[in-house]
Amino acid sequence: MGREIALHHSSTDDGLVEDLPLQGGSLQRVLYSPARHDTKGIIVMFPGGTGEIDIEKSGHVKNAKNFVVRSDDLWRERGYGIVLVDALEHQSMRGQRSSAAYAELTKRIIEFAHRQANVPVWVLGTSQGSVAAMNAVSHAGGTQLAGLILTESVSTVSILGGSHETVFDAHPEDVHVPSLVVANVDDRCKVAPPSMAQSIAQAIRHAPTTVLTVSGGEQRSRDDCASLSAHG
Repeated sequence: MGREIALHHSSTDDGLVEDLPLQGGSLQRVLYSPARHDTKGIIVMFPGGTGEIDIEKSGHVKNAKNFVVRSDDLWRERGYGIVLVDALEHQSMRGQRSSAAYAELTKRIIEFAHRQANVPVWVLGTSQGSVAAMNAVSHAGGTQLAGLILTESVSTVSILGGSHETVFDAHPEDVHVPSLVVANVDDRCKVAPPSMAQSIAQAIRHAPTTVLTVSGGEQRSRDDCASLSAHG
């Protein structure tokens, strides 16, 4: 068992930054941004890439290009509070997000979300973050969450992918809440082909699952898997 650590938190004009204490002495930083209007629900969002969005104590997010950060205000205007999840201890999360240890960590994050308001809680992940989202929901139990949202999910492994894990490694068969798989037909990222969306949905075989196909997105990067691309 790890040593006990006091909870660290700081309020901002627009939300709450909290460092959740974990076994072994590590701290998991999250940022809660409340809804602009009456709160309909809360969405826990796992970013893609390495997972490092660099949430500062002030609430400022240094790496703001990721989809979950850029879409924050759109959700808040529609009545949803947002919990942004940073990388653990500022380290790359590649290869760790489908693990049992990370699943235990996500339970603390979901508990934090529930403490913010007595409303339904969804979990959303994009790209590599979809692995984290799937793992979180597959270990949360069927009564704690309202649903799962996966966008541009990492579903194949390549040398370029770097993480060597996909949503299929995160126990989709243990998901028991309504799920939505979003796929952009213009996504050219090799580890997240939109053609795999139906296979992901079929793997979530114990819950009602819908595939939503979209198109578009500006290609402002040479990297097809970057945040500023159709993938992101």
